[in-house]
Amino acid sequence: AFLVSLIFYYPNMADVTVDDYDFSTGDAGASHVMNSEAGQIRVGGHMCIKDHPCKVSQVSTSKTGKHGHAKCNFTAIDIFTGKKYEDIIPSTHAAQIPVVKRQEFSLVDIQDDGFLSLMTEGGEMREDVKLPPYPDNFAREIQTAFNSGKNYSVCVVSAMGHDQVVSIKEETA
Repeated sequence: AFLVSLIFYYPNMADVTVDDYDFSTGDAGASHVMNSEAGQIRVGGHMCIKDHPCKVSQVSTSKTGKHGHAKCNFTAIDIFTGKKYEDIIPSTHAAQIPVVKRQEFSLVDIQDDGFLSLMTEGGEMREDVKLPPYPDNFAREIQTAFNSGKNYSVCVVSAMGHDQVVSIKEETA
């Protein structure tokens, strides 16, 4: 269908140039998740439940049943919202593991719209992270700490295309 529409739009393929396509945005194609056997996931590890990146808080494994698979019963907490999720997966089947990354930034400024100005140790600026909605009053705590005039650093957790501040601490000189 794509080729047909391309031929219809460009009857003479010689007329097609690089300028006809928009390559201004895009990513390297890295996946936000990896696959792992469900039986290998342990308490404290991460997994996706209902497309939410979660930290596993409890795992129990049942014995093999009449269909021959032991089942793993997972209880996990969403790393961004704190909401509890449960899932049951056969132990030999694949489960999705989110790629979770933690990064420290210096807190430079807080905009009126709630976006943070953050700086890496290398001096690169980042202004696409908002004050966190969870836990309650954490955004207010960050704002109050910043308004005190002291220097603070924040820890940002990134997973599945979502970034959120999870902790703040005072920087020591």
